[in-house]
Amino acid sequence: MYQEFKKFIMGGNVIEFAVAVIMAGAIGLVVKGFVSMIVMPVVSHFTGGVSFKEWKIVLDEAVLDAAGKVAKPENAIMYGQWIDTIINLLIVGLVMFLIVKAYNNMKKKEEEAPAEPPKPSNEEILLTEIRDLLKK
Repeated sequence: MYQEFKKFIMGGNVIEFAVAVIMAGAIGLVVKGFVSMIVMPVVSHFTGGVSFKEWKIVLDEAVLDAAGKVAKPENAIMYGQWIDTIINLLIVGLVMFLIVKAYNNMKKKEEEAPAEPPKPSNEEILLTEIRDLLKK
């Protein structure tokens, strides 16, 4: 069982998968930064300076004690953060689409390279010889 596990772990598929997961995490951070630092300020500009993250429906207001500290936190539906997450998902989807499209275009160019014409089968060779003999 140890040998099977070692073979599995040392196989190329597991290592490629690990690299893919790490790269996906890094790309996710880059895209999240792009959305929060570049896209959302532009969207906020067109929505009158309101940040999506501030959009919410308050179900229960926060309760403060005599000292002014929060005794019971606010209970709210944070739909603005959800909109931000949806925009993030759409941008990640677009980036992945562009990467896959570029990969497929590169792969297509490799496949389009002229291949050696297939050799005729034995039957075709025999038929050609028969045809040539009949012509004589």
